[in-house]
Amino acid sequence: MGSITLKSAEKWFGELQVIKGVDLEIQDGEFVVFVGPSGCGKSTLLRMIGGLEETSCGQILIDGGDVTDQPPSKRGLTMVFQSYALYPHMSVRDNMGFSLKTAGAPKAEIDQKVMKAAEVLKLEPYLDRRPKALSGGQRQRVAIGRSIVRDPTAFLFDEPLSNLDAALRVEMRYEIAKLHQRLNSTMIYVTHDQVEAMTLADRIVVLEFGVIAQVGTPRELYENPANLFVAQFIGSPKMNVLPCATSGGQFQLEGGRSGAFDRAGMATQIGIRPEHIDLLSPGEGHCDGTIDVVEYLGADSYVIVDAGLLGQITVRAHGDIDLSPGQPVGLGFHEGRRHFFDAQGKALPKG
Repeated sequence: MGSITLKSAEKWFGELQVIKGVDLEIQDGEFVVFVGPSGCGKSTLLRMIGGLEETSCGQILIDGGDVTDQPPSKRGLTMVFQSYALYPHMSVRDNMGFSLKTAGAPKAEIDQKVMKAAEVLKLEPYLDRRPKALSGGQRQRVAIGRSIVRDPTAFLFDEPLSNLDAALRVEMRYEIAKLHQRLNSTMIYVTHDQVEAMTLADRIVVLEFGVIAQVGTPRELYENPANLFVAQFIGSPKMNVLPCATSGGQFQLEGGRSGAFDRAGMATQIGIRPEHIDLLSPGEGHCDGTIDVVEYLGADSYVIVDAGLLGQITVRAHGDIDLSPGQPVGLGFHEGRRHFFDAQGKALPKG
């Protein structure tokens, strides 16, 4: 079992409130990712769950039991940090089994659990090496293996891939996803990288200044963001947000043209993702602009369009598109893919 519940959890550092009354339920076996910009409180919230930070107000429950005031050793959780924190003088085998050894576990039990973890993480060839003889990705797998042997209720990951280069981050992201499938354990993962969040999570918790902005599956957050913050944080390149006015079932772009408005309420901004914009001839679509930059990425090209009063608009196009800076274009926004937000940044539901 590995269900975790937060009830009105708060964290204060003196007069500064960092976590502002968080309510969250994490199911047994679920992979939940905390994501948000630096300073939003995601690592603090993770450390509160792990018992490394005191919970100022509210409750933390694990499998229904209140652990708010219990030390980390009593919670049955394990943490994997950004720093590998491996003992340099010990072999991989000894590093992975060290916590069991200090707990007084029999040698046969330690060997069995270390071998099982090594098989899961494909570390068998490296068990007798020391950390200095391993790559960054291998060291991170050893750190994860050290957690696996403890057979925890849940795994807590605090930006574990931050020290790796781009290629290793992709490789380890795959390894962690496969690990979750094999172990079927509860995992809570902190990152500022929304690509990691989108690819790993069963559900994403988006944090903004110590409060939950939205919780949902990656698809829910991408297709139905609750507010402007989530809309622009989830997705790469980020959503284009443009000023508009609405009346009589129509929206009017500042310096652009009008279109159908099918929402309840009054919108002050329209959001459209780069892949939901068509490049058209000037005078067609919802607005005109001039191509500023074309970023060729192989399969895709990102076309940055200067749309005058609307600012810069990013369009995701096919990689082999033939466009040049300075070329005039029209931009058409896909119907059914437009997002509207009110003056407070809240997404408007369909009317």
